[in-house]
Amino acid sequence: MSRPVAIVTGARQGLGRGIALALAKAGFDLGVLDLVHDEKADSLTGDLTALGAKSAFAVMDLADLSSHAAALDQLEAALGPVDALVNNAGIAARPLTDLLDLGPEAFDRNLGVNLRGTFFFTQAVARRMVARQTEGYRSITFITSIAAAHVSTDRSPYCISKAGLSMTAQLFADRLGASGIAVHEIRPGFIRTEMTGSAPTGKIDDYIASGAVTQRRWGQTQDIGAVAAALASGALPYVTGQPIYVDGGYHIPTA
Repeated sequence: MSRPVAIVTGARQGLGRGIALALAKAGFDLGVLDLVHDEKADSLTGDLTALGAKSAFAVMDLADLSSHAAALDQLEAALGPVDALVNNAGIAARPLTDLLDLGPEAFDRNLGVNLRGTFFFTQAVARRMVARQTEGYRSITFITSIAAAHVSTDRSPYCISKAGLSMTAQLFADRLGASGIAVHEIRPGFIRTEMTGSAPTGKIDDYIASGAVTQRRWGQTQDIGAVAAALASGALPYVTGQPIYVDGGYHIPTA
């Protein structure tokens, strides 16, 4: 019996890697997309193989819309049609810049990857899913952020891109529901990754220590991977278009 196929964007490190490994453990073969193919990509391939998953890697710049079709063709030729897409790839707002000082170049770069690129890549995958009728569970998952609903004025393009992705998830959920394709949104909280480590974390450490994060710890990549794998596997079959917070309770309003 063939294994279902999942594609994870930005999978060679960080959240994407954790998601890819969790999907492999859940029985998926993996299509891995990232900006470069390096030793981290090779290491991931070895880990996926050790978990019994077949995998294929394609280099793709999410912001370059002309690269999307070829990357999809490459992965589907190696693995077969896509059953699950996890839109994980994204860039942070670096350097941190006050809202009043932000320039258009930094704004356009962040939204070009996080929102525009993700929207059109999802469109490309969705078209193929709709054209192929199947009985199996199929899904698209967007990894957004608590920044979709929480203001951070020195990360304004990132917040805007993630808020836009949240609406994108709802739009695709509404459009694809009749085709039997579920669309999910995961909103990670403070997760230890290469990206979060590229800026000072003292303020976040203080949040966690103060109890603003109910579970009083940083999240790990496997925390996101566990939820992404459950969603892609159809564990929540009557859920679509809904934000799912994976943030240790940070989103809970407190007095």
